[in-house]
Amino acid sequence: MPEKWTAHWAHLYDEVVTSGLCTGCAGCVVACPYDVLGYNDDEGVYRPFHLEDEGGPGGCVHGDKGCTYCTRACPRFRAWEPELDEFLFGRSRRADEVDGISKDIILARATDPEIQEKGQDGGLVSAILLWCMEHGYIDAALVSYLEGDGTTWKAIPGVARTREEILAAAGSRYTYSANTLAYEEAVAGGAEKLCLVGMSCQSSVPPAMGARKAGKPTKKFALNIGLLCSKTFDDAIFPELLEAKYGLKKQDMVKMNIKGVLQIWMRDGGYHEVPLKECHGWTREGCKLCPDFAAEHADISTGGIGAFNDWTLTLVRTDIGREIIIKMLEDGSIEGRPGDDDPGAIALLRKLSRVSRKRWPETAPPEPRVVPPPAPKPETQPAPA
Repeated sequence: MPEKWTAHWAHLYDEVVTSGLCTGCAGCVVACPYDVLGYNDDEGVYRPFHLEDEGGPGGCVHGDKGCTYCTRACPRFRAWEPELDEFLFGRSRRADEVDGISKDIILARATDPEIQEKGQDGGLVSAILLWCMEHGYIDAALVSYLEGDGTTWKAIPGVARTREEILAAAGSRYTYSANTLAYEEAVAGGAEKLCLVGMSCQSSVPPAMGARKAGKPTKKFALNIGLLCSKTFDDAIFPELLEAKYGLKKQDMVKMNIKGVLQIWMRDGGYHEVPLKECHGWTREGCKLCPDFAAEHADISTGGIGAFNDWTLTLVRTDIGREIIIKMLEDGSIEGRPGDDDPGAIALLRKLSRVSRKRWPETAPPEPRVVPPPAPKPETQPAPA
């Protein structure tokens, strides 16, 4: 018989929120049935906090009385990885599955020219959301938008229910938005079947809630699309690096991407590249110990890495993910090709996954384990004399 779950906010605060393991995914905030957890996204903090003064920042009277929902929803609390693997796949991953358990790895993109143009790397995610909404799989998506008119480049969570809203949410930000926080707005608007589109840390929230039975939100998530992510940047990167060194004002930027460098397109038609090494100093605090590059607990994991700028590397992980991708390929909503068409993309996927795995600190619980290094290359035979 499994041990009774008793961990609550005091444990979460000590073991995750203040230890460096917290990614800012806000799963705990969404799961809290008493609405006593807030979320600070000012000046690069991106952390949950307790709204009640009683007991100090690590105290919670509801937790003292037995409420455990926040720790159940946290995808960095204790043995989260094997628990979520078992819940989704019925087994823990093997040591060689450095990018997580998956059924298929393909390259895919939208066939609709407008979605291709407005989306990122072929518009696959936008195409999936539109198709799933049209076919009744979901009735709302938790996504991110740019604040206001987009000139601040601050990413904020929001809800997409229409084609226009889905296309408005398309594109990459590279600053953080806890898209899970759009849950309340979606449910208040009558949504019953949600799709979460989120970075790798966020995509572990729905299965964490499901595996640990974290209350009502568990039943609302019908689909989970994860975005491959090695890091996001603090908002301060705009004035302190991009403007100060390169003269690139955020209000003049129209698009960003990462393809070995930070790519920036400007309103005046200009294009600029910034070496990623120069950006490392603005890595968001919550990303520094995150071991998950490949969004390993999503139904479908997606990322624009590899040789083809207009195709998305796609990891199909679950039965519902495979069902949706197959049906979209069959009716022509997307087109696909084997992942092996771009072996460099798969090699990069595994390299970046391995790099991220090594971030997990030895002071944390042993799961997720850091996988072994790559096998040594075979020794070359000396040339004959």
